[in-house]
Amino acid sequence: MSTQPVVAAVDGSDDSLRALRWALDAARRREAPLRVVHVRQYAPWAQPEVLEAGPPDPDEDPVLDRAREHLAGVSEAEYVVLEGAPGALLPEAGAEAALLVLGSRGRGGFASLLLGSNSLAAARDAECPVVVVPRPGRGGDGAGQAGPDAPVVVGVNADSPDEATLAFAFAEAALRGVPLRVLAAYPWPLQTWMLPGEMPPPDIDQDAVEHETRVLTDGFLAPYRERYDSVTARTDVLPGDAAGHLVEASRDASLVVVGRHRRRLLSPARMMGSVTQAVLLHAVSPAAVVPPAQLA
Repeated sequence: MSTQPVVAAVDGSDDSLRALRWALDAARRREAPLRVVHVRQYAPWAQPEVLEAGPPDPDEDPVLDRAREHLAGVSEAEYVVLEGAPGALLPEAGAEAALLVLGSRGRGGFASLLLGSNSLAAARDAECPVVVVPRPGRGGDGAGQAGPDAPVVVGVNADSPDEATLAFAFAEAALRGVPLRVLAAYPWPLQTWMLPGEMPPPDIDQDAVEHETRVLTDGFLAPYRERYDSVTARTDVLPGDAAGHLVEASRDASLVVVGRHRRRLLSPARMMGSVTQAVLLHAVSPAAVVPPAQLA
C-alpha cells in the first residue's frame, strides 16, 4: 500500500470529473488514498463586502459537493479546498503525491483550446508525475476507446533516456497487468547543410542507424525488464517524428508516458520539450508527464 495520495484536481467541469474517475482507479490500483482538491481562484476575502474567518470549509464547497456526488459510495476519498491561483497551487498539491491527475480543460479559457493553462502549469511544474485526461473523441470517431488490455506506451530518447520515465512506465504497466510498448524514434531522413565548396558527407545506411538505436534502447531497458519480469515490453524503432509516432500510438493505448525535460545549465527553469507538449495537446489516451529523476 502506498502512503502517498493520488491527487485529483476538480473545478466542477465534466473534464475534471472524468479525471476524477481516472484518479480513483489509479488510487485503487496503488492501494493509495485519493485526495480531491478544488482551488477556488477568487477567495472570499478578495471581495470587500465579505469577511472570512479561518480556512475554507470543504463541506461548504459546491464543486466538491459535485465531486462527492460523482463518487457516490466511495468512502476512501479526502476532500480539500484551497484558495489562490490554480496554476501555482496545483503543482504544490503534488509535492507529496504519488500522482496528480487533471482534465485537459477546465471551465475557463476558450473552448477551442486543446489544453488548459492549469493543466499545462501542473505538467510543467509539479514534482510528481502528472496525468492529463483528454476529452472523449479527440482524434476522431472511435479513437480513445482502448480496452482494459491496451498497452502502456512510453517514448524513449536513445541518446539520453530518463530513468524516472522508464521506471514509471514499467511500474504502471505492471499495476495494470498490460504490455508495455516502447517507442524509440530516430531522425530520418537526415538533414545535411553544406556551405559552397564543401564536399557532401558519405551516405548513411538507414538500417545501420535503426540497428544502433535498437541496441541502445534495449540496453537501457534491460534492468527494467529484469526488475519487472511480469511486464512484456516490446521495442518499436521508427524513423521520423517522435511526437507524431506517440500521438498515433495513443489511439490504441491505455496511457502514454513521456518525460518532462531536464534542466539545463543555461536554462535552469522547469520546461517541457516539444515532444511532451505535442503529446499533451494531441494524445487520444491519457498522457503522463514524468519529472526528471533528480526531481522525482
